[in-house]
Amino acid sequence: MASSAASRNGAPRGGGGARSLAGGNLRSSSYKSRPSQLPGSTLRRSSTGSFAAAGDDGVPGRVRVAVRLRPRNAEEMVADADFADCVEVQPELKRLKLRKNNWDSDTYEFDEVLTEFASQKRVYEVVAKPVVESVLDGYNGTVMAYGQTGTGKTFTVGHLGDGDTASRGIMVRAMEDILADVAPETDSVSVSYLQLYMEAIQDLLDPTNDNISIVEDPKTGDVSLPGATLLEIRDQQSFVELLSIGEAHRIAANTKLNTESSRSHAILMVHVKRSVVSQDDTLSIENGNSSHFVKPLRPLIRKSKLVLVDLAGSERVHKSGSEGHMLEEAKSINLSLSALGKCINALAENCAHVPVRDSKLTRLLKDSFGGTARTSLIVTIGPSPRHRGETASTIQFGQRAMKVENMLKIKEEFDYKSLSRKLEIQVDKLIAENERQQKAYEYELERMNQEAQNRIAEVERNFAEALEKERLKCQMEYMESVKKLEEKMLTNQRKHGSDGIIRNECNGEDQVVSVSDEVAEVRKLLQNETQRRKASEEEVNKLNTRMGQLMQSEAGGDGEILRIHQLLEVETQKKKKLEEEVMILKSQLLQLSYEADQSRRYMERVGSGNGLNGTDSPSVNNGEKAPVGTLFEQVGLHQILSYLESEDANVQIHAVKVLANLAAEEANQEKIVEAGGLTSLLMLLRKFEDETVRRVAAGAIANLAMNETNQELIMTQGGITLLTMTAADAEDPQTLRMVAGAIANLCGNDKLQMKLKSEGGIKALLGMVRCGHADVLSQVARGIANFAKCESRAATQGTKNGRSLLIDDGALPWIVQNANNEAAPIRRHIELALCHLAQHEVNAKEMISGGALWELVRISHDCSREDIRSLARRTLNSSPTFRSEMRRLRID
Repeated sequence: MASSAASRNGAPRGGGGARSLAGGNLRSSSYKSRPSQLPGSTLRRSSTGSFAAAGDDGVPGRVRVAVRLRPRNAEEMVADADFADCVEVQPELKRLKLRKNNWDSDTYEFDEVLTEFASQKRVYEVVAKPVVESVLDGYNGTVMAYGQTGTGKTFTVGHLGDGDTASRGIMVRAMEDILADVAPETDSVSVSYLQLYMEAIQDLLDPTNDNISIVEDPKTGDVSLPGATLLEIRDQQSFVELLSIGEAHRIAANTKLNTESSRSHAILMVHVKRSVVSQDDTLSIENGNSSHFVKPLRPLIRKSKLVLVDLAGSERVHKSGSEGHMLEEAKSINLSLSALGKCINALAENCAHVPVRDSKLTRLLKDSFGGTARTSLIVTIGPSPRHRGETASTIQFGQRAMKVENMLKIKEEFDYKSLSRKLEIQVDKLIAENERQQKAYEYELERMNQEAQNRIAEVERNFAEALEKERLKCQMEYMESVKKLEEKMLTNQRKHGSDGIIRNECNGEDQVVSVSDEVAEVRKLLQNETQRRKASEEEVNKLNTRMGQLMQSEAGGDGEILRIHQLLEVETQKKKKLEEEVMILKSQLLQLSYEADQSRRYMERVGSGNGLNGTDSPSVNNGEKAPVGTLFEQVGLHQILSYLESEDANVQIHAVKVLANLAAEEANQEKIVEAGGLTSLLMLLRKFEDETVRRVAAGAIANLAMNETNQELIMTQGGITLLTMTAADAEDPQTLRMVAGAIANLCGNDKLQMKLKSEGGIKALLGMVRCGHADVLSQVARGIANFAKCESRAATQGTKNGRSLLIDDGALPWIVQNANNEAAPIRRHIELALCHLAQHEVNAKEMISGGALWELVRISHDCSREDIRSLARRTLNSSPTFRSEMRRLRID
């Protein structure tokens, strides 16, 4: 019977509906989708009773076959009312019986047997979900429905679930799981929807494209359809709309066996492209406080394909009543299904030749049977004894398909374009950053040189001024002495020449001056001479007294000598001060030169194409020593340690910075410890209140704590107590970061576990979370992960019994609270800590009551790192307590 509104003499399927197992004839064209879930909001779990694993036969690549029994429809209830069903299912034994007559039957076993009461969800979970999970892991997958017309293939595979979400078919449910697992930023999902009608491949999303050719790769043999419409899917609603469009264009017709019989094979191809990162390719380089150089990750692309096939039903013409064009359609359907059966027979019997080219259907399914895809087949049968022959044929088809084995293979390739793009961006950033740093270094060097020249000029000017003042002072004293001597000489000359002068004047001027005047002058001179004699006598007495005082003070040391000694001490202090300033300038200059040299050498390697080839750090070639080592030899370790006791805080700060940089190099650590550097750093941490000194000292101790021998020395000398006190007093985030880093390094030593707990190391770590700074929290999480790892190792070796010390000190609530922290370093360390804690069975009850079980389940599914996911899965599966709780909570 020809259908109305025929398309190629067949009717387009109206409204995109599907046949129900109860034999309903009408389907609504409307569909109300469920809200799309955010990526990562749903956990992927392997369903209970899934038959997609290795199975009883231990062959992981074997085609898995399930059989589904349709309930009687209204016609069969009337026509077969007096007859028993020809099929008896035993789902608990995964077995069904096909009755030959009232007393004889044949028994068949399948991977899964689904009764007429099985829900659509149950069918999806046992048949399709394992295949979907394999596709998300990078394998190709195929889910196919085969059976007599009218047995519910389209309902099982392609039903949209209009108005009833519980009746959604495999296509809709598979896309929900795929979209829930992929990341929209890095992954992509695209679909093609086709039908194979009368040996012509037609595009259901573009009806004008009605003859698509098949292209095979001559090297790999992979089949592709380059002419098919390929649309990217972002949400579930758009996918359901595409399915509705495709179902509307699919060819269907009304036959005696099915009012809406599919006249074509429907094929939905879902292409999934996922970006993953290869492990152990990240390399960070840390040298003191210098920048991190990170080798870029190697991105991989996994391309997988999920093929969902709703085969047209096989039919016998005398039962279906097909005639005219519908008869030609039936012939084409039966021929393609016959070709598929021949291929499966050949594969099941390991024949040398498999006739895959007999039909386009077998060419499209080349990878599904005998290829590299994971394949699940669901065969649908009816209970009516009138169609026992067709039912037996369908069961035999499923039995043969169970003998086919595929070679599963992940298809992945390097994402060279993404890697090249990332490298170009990183190189551009490094070049720009290097230029900025180079200019900053040049400016800083110029400023420091200018400052040093100004200081030297100022010192020279001060010395010149002091010398000039001293010279002027000596010159003035000399001039005063000469003046006094000249006055004395003139006085003596006047004294001896006065008599002759008076006589000459008397004779020459005819005794103008009277005798009384001469007498008065003589008396005056005599009085002056008497006064001078008295003054001379007094001066002599003073000199004698001073001489006596000098003689008395000769035993206790000369005052002048004492003054000179004091001046020498002042000059010595000034000289020491200048030497300290010169040392500071040298250390700063060498440090800047070191950093500039690192960046220059790194950029030279980048320019020559070797910048990112796995080197650990910028190396020093041609026998040149590192600037820190140069400073080590020029100044001397003991001299640097002596500057730690300087009264000048600036000198102490620079000295402890130099010591911290030296401690960052493993070759210097033993010398520093032998010279007493560790003791000096602990003393600074104990007595110093300057925040900068405490921060740098804690950083130097953290560098030394990377060595196991130094860790024990730190604990022996009371270092953990000092670090604990500093953690309680400090408020500066950088100081807390250094202290947390030092304690985190100590937490990685198996021998120090009990001592760390008894001296408050764990509580000090937890107390530092009050800061809230991301770097501090990262160090705290690292310390907890190190401590938990040591405990897990000790428990595995049998050297530790009892509950975790971390749980005893109340760390579990903070661990659970931050297990899903937005910062990746914090989250990664906490996830590792949870996995290590869970490996010790004695911790299980506390972790369950504290909410850690849910985080472990989340980690086993959603963690970005495969090794942590695997560790969480192994831990959950190996713990009887966790398994029991998961069964109680119905967590798969």
